[in-house]
Amino acid sequence: MATENGNGGRRKAGAKRHLVIAAVCTVAVASTVGLSFAVVPLYRLCCHATGYAGTTQKAEQASDPVSDHTVTVHFGANVVPDLPWSFVPEQRQLKVKIGENTLAFYKATNHSDHTITGKAVFDVAPDVVAPYFDKLQCFCINEQRLEPGQSIDLAVSFYIDPEFVKDDDTKNLSELTLSYTFYPVEKPEKKLGQAEAGTAGGG
Repeated sequence: MATENGNGGRRKAGAKRHLVIAAVCTVAVASTVGLSFAVVPLYRLCCHATGYAGTTQKAEQASDPVSDHTVTVHFGANVVPDLPWSFVPEQRQLKVKIGENTLAFYKATNHSDHTITGKAVFDVAPDVVAPYFDKLQCFCINEQRLEPGQSIDLAVSFYIDPEFVKDDDTKNLSELTLSYTFYPVEKPEKKLGQAEAGTAGGG
């Protein structure tokens, strides 16, 4: 009898676990569908807060110490399929000293016949470098609004934290890659002084 009760208890517990898992999955699917439009910004926010998936860090001030240790930084650029832009780094790679403040440039061009606003997400590879890759200024902070046929130069200022050479996981690395991906912004932020949609020219 004790065995039957034990088996019955385990079956009930197992059934309860299955119900809980099913409920969690249902909520997850519903949330995914409901928030799919925000997946890129939410992913970026999460990664930036945790340093996960090669997300770089935001620095408040420039680095003082500069090491003779150098690494080669490669620059990557991508656009999502539904954004009719070209987006390329103006330098394929730079050799930089650890702790050295460095400026790099990208160029974006709108090839469509209408104005488009885009925003970039970023990462650095390999992932272990992310905690030491500090951006002082970056075009990815703001939305970029391009008129038809317009091209703009986009700058990023960064340095690699000197602690990089003290970490066993990074001190022997000689190359890393900084990449950006542009995606379209369906509801751009309203610019200062910009009229609300539908009110300009009203009479």
